Amino acid sequence: MPRVSVSGVLTAIVGLALLAFVVARVGVAEIATDIRKVGWGLLLVIAIGGLRFLLRAAAWRLCLDPPHTLSIGNAFAAVICGDTIGNLTPLGPLVGEPAKAALVRGRVALGPAVTALAIENVLYTLSAAAMIAAGMIALLLRFPLPSALRGIGEVTIAATIVLFAAALGLLWRQPALVSRILRFAPRLARHADRVRTLEAEIYTFASRHRRILPVLAAAEIGFHALGVAEAYLTLWLISTSTGTPPTWLTAFILETTNRLITVVFKFVPLRLGVDEAATAFLTQQILGLGARPGLSTAIVRKVRVLFWAVAGGLVLVRRGLAPGTLRASPPLEESRSGPQDRLTG
Repeated sequence: MPRVSVSGVLTAIVGLALLAFVVARVGVAEIATDIRKVGWGLLLVIAIGGLRFLLRAAAWRLCLDPPHTLSIGNAFAAVICGDTIGNLTPLGPLVGEPAKAALVRGRVALGPAVTALAIENVLYTLSAAAMIAAGMIALLLRFPLPSALRGIGEVTIAATIVLFAAALGLLWRQPALVSRILRFAPRLARHADRVRTLEAEIYTFASRHRRILPVLAAAEIGFHALGVAEAYLTLWLISTSTGTPPTWLTAFILETTNRLITVVFKFVPLRLGVDEAATAFLTQQILGLGARPGLSTAIVRKVRVLFWAVAGGLVLVRRGLAPGTLRASPPLEESRSGPQDRLTG
């Protein structure tokens, strides 16, 4: 497991204090009542979370070049472990993604596993950016926003357009960006050729696997759609006694906000406090629902995150993954996806 850092402890303490403050403002009894309303529905929320991990695991498997393959069970276990490490450490994906490859290196060559992970992460990033931009558009069109929030929404939409334009430009020009930069870093220059191979694999993936692109797109879209379904289910369970069912638009905006919070505050372990405070602010100040449903929804979501974090931690303990494991076989050292590896991997 990753070492506990001072910055991680400090951000967790600040996040916990923020969470306690928000809960105290809304009311402990009120939040407890909402959690009781969710009841056994929490199992369904947890199951939806598991399905989302399963979709990303399936997408990762599809990104592997033949003859390399990985069972869905091993891919799923690696994904929840990577998510656990990413959620519990300030470094997030910088540690979580290599951990996924480290967990399956006995079942698939590390080079192809890293390449497939990089491709899946590119697809996920583009889908998440599109999701966030769609949520910002919905907010701008349907709700009166303060000028500051309107500006953030407009910047987010513009950034998404730039991101997709840059992605198209990279696919068209296929420049050796990262590998060229590495050549100017004395300690990393020896990895430049391997990184260049990885870049080429990413650039040519679409042309080499045209038939599976729709399936990959469906997996990434399904991941976000299940997030919206989870938000709707939680709101519906909470509102059963009020007789006012939630709308799908509200659930969609809650999920897109959660995606944005995840991206911006990835360095905060579990987004503790930040997620709850931001969601409560959204439902109270923007959606006009009050802080209570937003905070309760965020807390239910945190319970789901903790459940899968514990599951991932148990798998990590069982398989003996530790910081030394990652350092012993860093992805750049073993990432070879050339013809020889494809024959022997």
